[in-house]
Amino acid sequence: MSAVTAAAPAIALRGLEKSFRALHVLRGVDLDVERGSVVALLGSNGAGKTTLIRILTTLLAPDAGTASVEGLDVTTQGARVRETISLTGQSAAVDEVLTGRENLVLVARLRHQPDPGAVADALLERFSLAEAGGRRVATWSGGMRRRLDIAMSLIGGPRVVLLDEPTTGLDPEARLEVWDAIRRLAQQGTTVLLSTQYLDEAEHLADRIAILHGGRIIADGTLAELKALLPPARVEYVEQQPTLEDVFLAVIGATPADTEEQGR
Repeated sequence: MSAVTAAAPAIALRGLEKSFRALHVLRGVDLDVERGSVVALLGSNGAGKTTLIRILTTLLAPDAGTASVEGLDVTTQGARVRETISLTGQSAAVDEVLTGRENLVLVARLRHQPDPGAVADALLERFSLAEAGGRRVATWSGGMRRRLDIAMSLIGGPRVVLLDEPTTGLDPEARLEVWDAIRRLAQQGTTVLLSTQYLDEAEHLADRIAILHGGRIIADGTLAELKALLPPARVEYVEQQPTLEDVFLAVIGATPADTEEQGR
């Protein structure tokens, strides 16, 4: 995990609200994401994670409250916010007709980088894609495409990266590849807000975990702090520590039976 600095938050949300007609999605979200940290935003499907991400990327305007990125207001300073951030969505935004290197060179040219070829080669090496760089992306695995997508999002040096459920639909091996790419971002000091519904993903990657439920952040802390919300582990033959899934279900007031019923 990355080191957390004591500087002002890279992302600050205060009283953020958003509704779609009668549907109240965000009901007053408060959240800080410290510079250079990885914060996982956990929530069930429909909890409002993507809505929050869209507000931070200036694609949606909030109904109330404030949101800032690197001290820039997303409502009044949208252009500068977009220069500061990068977004990787739920599906890889890569051109399968082009090679991996050609995808990177294209984006580098669009972002007016002085040496697009050098930028592409450096990112291919950084994300362990150099050997496949000359092949069309259509021949790549899902994990390789997602790593390329993340690599493309880093061109231009964004200080904040927003990942909206980046491992949705990937097999376990591909998920591990993407996890490794996210760890590398954190190690290099990039601020990452990771929206996910996978509890193990948050447990393995995040410095802090925020749980979004009912339109609000109902729990926010390190994994150890969240586990401390539950009673101490029972000791029978071995100590059984609560999992992040136990914490998540407890703070939203659900039980395993409830989640099984929703899946039917």
